[in-house]
Amino acid sequence: MKVAVIMGSISDKDLGNKVTKVLEKFGVGYELRVISAHRTPYTAVEFAEKAEENGIEVIIAIAGKAAHLAGVMAGITTLPVIGIPAKSSTLDGLDSLLSVVQMPKGVPVATVAIDGGENAALLAVQILSLKYPELRDKLKDYKKEMAEDVAHMDEAVRNV
Repeated sequence: MKVAVIMGSISDKDLGNKVTKVLEKFGVGYELRVISAHRTPYTAVEFAEKAEENGIEVIIAIAGKAAHLAGVMAGITTLPVIGIPAKSSTLDGLDSLLSVVQMPKGVPVATVAIDGGENAALLAVQILSLKYPELRDKLKDYKKEMAEDVAHMDEAVRNV
């Protein structure tokens, strides 16, 4: 199982690291790349065209501002594409969010929150869990851990 994590710019590296940290926690392989929909469009097209034959099963695309990377990927491949709108200095990421989420009919991109790297990785794991049951078990354990963490926080505030 392999996820492609594509960043539109090296400035998205911190967000990319949030994604890869979650993928590593679940034991999911990944490929991390910097490919720009606008500055390296031929590379983007070639990557999307060859992703499936290169063993990629889900693409996560991180981009800010005009944020067309996820849409370009989704326009070319039939693989699931998850878009992460990156917070930009101009409009606090709202520009990125609207660019990623407003896809035309027939070109779906699953979109998470602005800077939502962790959720994008979890969504990729959930998609992969349809094919890999061991991931489903890990996801169940993860949700159980989250619930236990909240129960501990609740107990801590009630005992103050």
